[in-house]
Amino acid sequence: MQRINVSCAGKLKEQFWIAACNEYSKRLSAYCTLSISECHDTKQPAADVGAFTVALCSEGEMLSSQQLANLMQKWQNNGVSKICFLIGGSDGLSDSTKEQADFKLSLSRMTWPHHMVRAMLLEQLYRGYSILNGGKYHK
Repeated sequence: MQRINVSCAGKLKEQFWIAACNEYSKRLSAYCTLSISECHDTKQPAADVGAFTVALCSEGEMLSSQQLANLMQKWQNNGVSKICFLIGGSDGLSDSTKEQADFKLSLSRMTWPHHMVRAMLLEQLYRGYSILNGGKYHK
């Protein structure tokens, strides 16, 4: 079972984001070991030592849900058991953080609030695992 850490700048305050993230965290527990770490919005999220690091940034690679699922499977097949997704705050991730990442992922060329990105990422991770396991969630 893969270990996924989502390292985020900023703390969730709005109940609707908390509820969405809690729901997808619960669903993901069937497929992976998930942890979420938060830091102040003014700091850069920290990558887990020894983890494959994915920086979420607008200049990253845009993938379909199926492509993300396939990439997650490829990483797992290549022995990647721990993945850390980095979500920056209102100023995004620093250039050095992005340069050090193993992969850069973009959810869109549009700019999204980092709290929304957390919920969107968790949903896409759940969708990806559902695809890989033949679940009915992805249609």
